[in-house]
Amino acid sequence: MEVLRYILMSIFIICGIVLIATIMLQEGKSAGLGSLGGMSSAETYWEKNKGRSKEGLLQKITTIAAVAFFVLGIVLAINF
Repeated sequence: MEVLRYILMSIFIICGIVLIATIMLQEGKSAGLGSLGGMSSAETYWEKNKGRSKEGLLQKITTIAAVAFFVLGIVLAINF
């Protein structure tokens, strides 16, 4: 049982590192508070096809790493 805990802890640390790296690689949202004034930018080709771009891939990896991180955190918190 201890071996499983060490394996899960290693995966948990790797997920944390991947999560930090993917968040740091993403571009910032430049709209900020300017979007509150009703000045929304027109949709461009890149915004429509964001899922196929590098930014879309980073968002998917971030989501998967975040879910894995939280699930592993809950599993490791339970004393089994």
